[in-house]
Amino acid sequence: MNEKQTINLAAKAADDKRAEDIVALNMNGISLIADYFLICHGNSEKQVQAIAKEVKDQALEQGMDIKRLEGYDQARWVLVDLGSVIVHIFHKDERNYYNLEKLWGDAPHLSLNEILA
Repeated sequence: MNEKQTINLAAKAADDKRAEDIVALNMNGISLIADYFLICHGNSEKQVQAIAKEVKDQALEQGMDIKRLEGYDQARWVLVDLGSVIVHIFHKDERNYYNLEKLWGDAPHLSLNEILA
């Protein structure tokens, strides 16, 4: 599965669980960690866990490897590592605090509509 398909799959999975403000950052040439970050948030710990579980389940269903899953039990900032795409699922309060979009402000942003196009 290529990066575009991986981002699309993760974004759809997050959207299915009503994740808010889904955005992708193109990290090519900016970070060695991943080619893309997909960032979204939920409004409760349960919703954050539901989003993370759906992303993980959809990826596994497509035969993808989950390289790493962190923060699931606390459900404040869950990281799902899909290899070239890292999905950051925040609780709303943590997203505002860590503000990855600003931290990686030089990375081109893609909205949900652009991701799914």
